[in-house]
Amino acid sequence: MSQSIDQIMALAPVIPVIVIDRVEDAVPMAEALVAGGLPVLEVTLRTPAALDALTAMKSVKGAIVGAGTVLDPAMLSGAIHAGAEFIVSPGLTDNLGKAATQSGIPFLPGIANAGDIMRGMDLGLSRFKFFPAATSGGIPALKALAGPFGQARFCPTGGISAATAPDWLALDAVLCVGGSWVVPSGPLDPARIEALAREAAALKL
Repeated sequence: MSQSIDQIMALAPVIPVIVIDRVEDAVPMAEALVAGGLPVLEVTLRTPAALDALTAMKSVKGAIVGAGTVLDPAMLSGAIHAGAEFIVSPGLTDNLGKAATQSGIPFLPGIANAGDIMRGMDLGLSRFKFFPAATSGGIPALKALAGPFGQARFCPTGGISAATAPDWLALDAVLCVGGSWVVPSGPLDPARIEALAREAAALKL
């Protein structure tokens, strides 16, 4: 793999969390996000179009495209086959963790508590998605978790908005945040997406 999960998380303060229904929207959406300064794209595997959209987005210069909502080794395999450059999961199981680490692909598993983090560390992982961030205790919870796990770094995702993202990004343990606000639902509006991406990219100087 060309980039480590550390390098990917450092590229921009916000990773857009994308739910896509139409493959034909994939390229213009990715072009708008990259133009706005958000090159790392997480395509969630929640729709029938997701894997084809992921493959299409990879054709956009500068885009680093990964798969989100990966739940098991079969989905992991499908995402890698489609060309995913990194993998994000909402939680962490031993089966998925072992399959992902053995594949060598950059992996950002979801965690919500100390036990999840310890399970990840047993697999040699130290980069995690704190999910669902807003309803898992928010910033106070992540601060508390970061204490005993000083080597861990996080990408909080879930319930984060343009207004609250700076508070999360101010934490030393946070490398970036995941957000769906940069890709509003409804008809594709590349100009609006690029503007939202530009604002998000400027959140962490």
